[in-house]
Amino acid sequence: MEIIQIFDLGKRYYITHGLGKFRNYTNFRETVTEKVKTLFRRSSMSASLQKKEEIWALRNVTFDVKQGEKIGIIGKNGSGKTTLFKILSRITEPTEGSARIKGRISSLLEVGTGFHLELTGRENIYMNGAILGMKKVEIDKKFDEIVDFSGVEKFLDTPVKRYSSGMNVRLAFAVAAHLEPEILLVDEVLAVGDAEFQKKCLGKMDSVSKEEGRTIMFVSHNLAAIRQLCAKTVLIEKGNIKAIGETGEVINKYLSEVDAQHCYVDLTDYPRSGSGEFRFEYAQIEDSTGEPNSKFSLGDDFSIVFSITPKKGIERPVRITISIRTSEGTPVTNMINTDSKYETGVVNGKTTFAVSLKDIRFYPDTYYISLKIQDRSTVRQYDNVADCLSFDIVDGGVMTSRRLPKGQGIVFLTPEWHKRELK
Repeated sequence: MEIIQIFDLGKRYYITHGLGKFRNYTNFRETVTEKVKTLFRRSSMSASLQKKEEIWALRNVTFDVKQGEKIGIIGKNGSGKTTLFKILSRITEPTEGSARIKGRISSLLEVGTGFHLELTGRENIYMNGAILGMKKVEIDKKFDEIVDFSGVEKFLDTPVKRYSSGMNVRLAFAVAAHLEPEILLVDEVLAVGDAEFQKKCLGKMDSVSKEEGRTIMFVSHNLAAIRQLCAKTVLIEKGNIKAIGETGEVINKYLSEVDAQHCYVDLTDYPRSGSGEFRFEYAQIEDSTGEPNSKFSLGDDFSIVFSITPKKGIERPVRITISIRTSEGTPVTNMINTDSKYETGVVNGKTTFAVSLKDIRFYPDTYYISLKIQDRSTVRQYDNVADCLSFDIVDGGVMTSRRLPKGQGIVFLTPEWHKRELK
């Protein structure tokens, strides 16, 4: 039985750009004048000073989801995955088409989804249950399971505005998974949690689908998690369905079309998260000669080069993290400047950093790089750009002439071998 029916779904946005004299104000008088003029701009700005850009976040999306199915949704950043979930969650209305849903739906789209920041964790559990149409006695029966799964018992009577992002996600997932919605929508938000919690969540989603017949729709860049949980996957590209079918086949199609030459990226308008006090401007992969490159062999050296810029007037040291994952989403390494005994010092203007990696020992595969800036002391997140660069390890290089097929491992080691005489 189809529990979700999506037919010809589309979502359109308009972006209006001001041109000519309405740009680049530099003094106080002009700024105040511009603010007043914006009140009347719709009626007074001539057509020559306006440019309206039409953007379809989704277009012609049609597919059905059966009760008890576990569906993966994959695609690049900005492809329309979260927009689809927002429409299904009734957060936003579609421009065209329809989505018919049978049963209660619970969605986890971003950190703290559905929580009231001023309420405690305990109060938010009951509020979310009420929103799902559950009676207090029903919530009481699930309460201990929710608290135990989330691991936030110590902070249960603390307002969630004081929770870390990880605590928020743990409680939000526990609530969504245990309060018995027929349909559970989970976006990339699980990536905020640690590896152990992610594994726990995947196990829970699998069990509620198999044992209780609930339907799961799961958006993730972690292709290993998609492959593990979902039998069926939808690939979305630029708002359209590019492929739908058996998970392994769809993932292979996606990977075959990923641009492996992604060794430079302008990050000015790149999709990101964070408070924005510091932002990445560009990032690049360079080979040992300093040239942009994305194809390497075992044993090669390369550098990751990037620039960061603070907002005007902000001056402070930062913490920078570089994460590398495999093509299927398996984490390989998490490199933080302080782990290498390197301090950025006070960053008070555009600053470029180069991180050199020597004698790379990764097995052949495509690897993806994510970048993050945080406060040096509080670890508050300023900027986070996921999978902004990629590189290929293509062969054994100077390490070995034998064929190294994908899937044999992640790190290639060359230990010392010797015979030992029996005593």
